[in-house]
Amino acid sequence: MTNVRMRRFTGICALATILLWLAIFPLYTFGPLASPYDGAALAGEFFRIHNVVFTRILLGMGIYVTLLVFAVGLRELIRRADAEYEWVGTLAVAAMAIWVGVTLVANGLEGGAALDALMGSGDPSVARALTMGYLLIYNGSIAFIMTALFMAAAGYATLATGILPRWTGWLAYAASVLCLVCIPAMYVGPVDPTRFYNAGGWGAAIIANFPPLLWFLVVGILLIRTRQTFASTEGAARAA
Repeated sequence: MTNVRMRRFTGICALATILLWLAIFPLYTFGPLASPYDGAALAGEFFRIHNVVFTRILLGMGIYVTLLVFAVGLRELIRRADAEYEWVGTLAVAAMAIWVGVTLVANGLEGGAALDALMGSGDPSVARALTMGYLLIYNGSIAFIMTALFMAAAGYATLATGILPRWTGWLAYAASVLCLVCIPAMYVGPVDPTRFYNAGGWGAAIIANFPPLLWFLVVGILLIRTRQTFASTEGAARAA
C-alpha cells in the first residue's frame, strides 16, 4: 500500500472511531442510575436497560476494530518514516491491544449482569459483583493507564518522525498527562457516579476521554487530507 493510501486508510479508521463513539455516547446516559452498592436496584436497572447495554456492547465492538486497525496503521506510518522508531509504533499497538482486551472483559461483565436480569429477577449479588468488576475498566484507572501509554507513544513518535504536525504530538502528550491525573480516582470513595472525582465519577471520565478523542479527530482529518509526511515537507523547505 502506498504512503498516501496508508495515511488515508489510517485516518478513516480514526474518524470511524469518532463516529461510533458519537453513536454510543448517548446510550451511556441511560444508566444504570442505581448506586453500585445497591444490588437489588442494580438488577432492576439492568432489566430496564438490557437492550441499551447490548447495543452499547455491539457498537463498542466496532470501536475496538477501528482502534486496532488505526494503531497498526500508525505503526506502519512510523516505520516508513523512520525505521529506528518502529519500536515506538509497536509499543502503541501493544497499548491499544491491551486496552481493547481489558475493555472486552468489562463488556463481558456488564453484558453478564444484563443477561442475568433478563427474566426480570436478576440476582442482586451478581449485579453488584459484576458492576464493581467493570468500574475500574469502563472510564476507570485501568483504561486510563493504557490510554496514557498509547497517547504518550503516539506523541513521542510524532515529534521524533514528523509523521504529523508537531503540535499534534504535544496534544497527545497533554492527553496522556490528563489520563494519568485521573488514575488516582480509584482511591477516592465511595463510588458515586454523580460526584466529580472518584472511581465511577463523571469528572474523571470527561478529563481522560475527551482530549484523546480530540486527538483522534484532528489526526484523522490530517491523515486523510495530507499527501506526504510532514517530515519530508519540512526537509524540502530547508533544502530550498
